[in-house]
Amino acid sequence: MKALQVLAGPAARKRLLERGLQPSDIRAIPAAAGGPKGLILNPLDRFVFGQWLPRSEQVVHLLGASIGAWRMASACLPDADAALADLAADYIAQRYEHAPGKAPKPRHVSELFEAKLVERFGGRQHEVLSHPRFRLHVFTSRGVRALARDGRVRTPLGYLGAFASNAVSRRAMGGFLERVIFSDPRDRLPVPTHDYRTQHVELTAANMERSILASCTIPFWLEAVASIPGAPPGPYWDGGITDYHLHLDYAALGDGLVLYPHFQKTLVPGWLDKALRHRHRASERLANVVLLSPSAEWVATLPGGKIPDRSDFKAFGDDHDAREDVWRRSTEESVRLAEEFEVLTRQSSIEALPLP
Repeated sequence: MKALQVLAGPAARKRLLERGLQPSDIRAIPAAAGGPKGLILNPLDRFVFGQWLPRSEQVVHLLGASIGAWRMASACLPDADAALADLAADYIAQRYEHAPGKAPKPRHVSELFEAKLVERFGGRQHEVLSHPRFRLHVFTSRGVRALARDGRVRTPLGYLGAFASNAVSRRAMGGFLERVIFSDPRDRLPVPTHDYRTQHVELTAANMERSILASCTIPFWLEAVASIPGAPPGPYWDGGITDYHLHLDYAALGDGLVLYPHFQKTLVPGWLDKALRHRHRASERLANVVLLSPSAEWVATLPGGKIPDRSDFKAFGDDHDAREDVWRRSTEESVRLAEEFEVLTRQSSIEALPLP
């Protein structure tokens, strides 16, 4: 049984079959939102950024939403392997105080999470922004019009409007939430963003932690982030709302491939599209994408027979030790994904499945 499956767009499949996969082929790496699901990609991330990509010299754009933004920022630190190991340990160990039978207060979760980001990136922003090869792009969702201000009544009503408008079309949701991308000032994101209402902001030492915090801010679970230096005013939430799996026009990159480590084989455009399965299908925009995801057979062997997800917080309740043990074992067993990918990178020809 193989743990790793390789899927690719038509141009990428042809290239893999003809010459295999080289680190010099890669021009961009997206990292999806998905909370604890991203943990199973940790060993693969550590191999890609700690051992494989350093064998090449080209500029690589790293795109991240939510936990994906945290992953890609960690990959930009000088010792990517150690930084990514710290990320997994930090995510697994998170605990929040709360009243019996109640969820933790959003402000409490936000304060602890921001403190962790400051601990890992405070004073090291220049290391991320001066990486000789990597260019970081952090995706966030900014409230506009009905969501231009956060409030106990206003915000739920605004998200109800966003949900209804998104059911009509993704573009229509732009009347409630716009995509704001914080990008390394050395290079603009080389992927078109005209598919959705978008603003671009320079990623700086002053706004790095706040932009990553915003990208990870799940509505109603964390407090909306405001006053991000250098960014338009307003409340900011999870980048996964507008760009859950970063289904962008990667084909516009031209030559080169997009390597996409992912926890599933489909790309869901926005968080509110999860139930709209007709929007999960591959498109011509993914022609040059190589997607690495776990096989269903291997996932069934993980603790609980599934990938870690946010439902585990409720399932395990206050038994933090049990949840952490399951998440830790799942992450450790995911070394299989990295090992199988390493074998693939030594092959002169790779057969990939078409993206569904």
